[in-house]
Amino acid sequence: MNIFEALRTSHDTQRALADNLIATSGDSKERDLLFRELKAELAAHAAAEERFFYVPLIAHDMTQEPSRHGIAEHHEMDELVEKLEEIEFSSPAWIVVARELHHKVHHHLKDEEQGIFQLAGKVLSEAEKTSLAREYEGEFVSQRVKA
Repeated sequence: MNIFEALRTSHDTQRALADNLIATSGDSKERDLLFRELKAELAAHAAAEERFFYVPLIAHDMTQEPSRHGIAEHHEMDELVEKLEEIEFSSPAWIVVARELHHKVHHHLKDEEQGIFQLAGKVLSEAEKTSLAREYEGEFVSQRVKA
């Protein structure tokens, strides 16, 4: 498995959770469960991805700016998650912010998969792609256990 396949696995999970989350309504167990699951998935993914994908890419001119942009988008998603934690699940404002998060998640993943992955493919060796996948997965699992 290479780093791109490893990242796509989490991306697919994030998309599904974000899609399911905005289909919920009110102060329900389903909304609570999906929100907690998406929050944990985003946090674990961002921590592992920044360390074992973006940091190595920052060393290359071609991928430095896109990597910084990706990290900035992680912080934007973190802020939306924090905002959601401050709003009651039953409030109409909650779903508005959840839709913002949904949009940001989908936008970010599309940017990565259709842009950054192609650039990264040019600057990372095959050995790096494989070793980064192993390191990413180890960190991701470690972060998910903490959540």
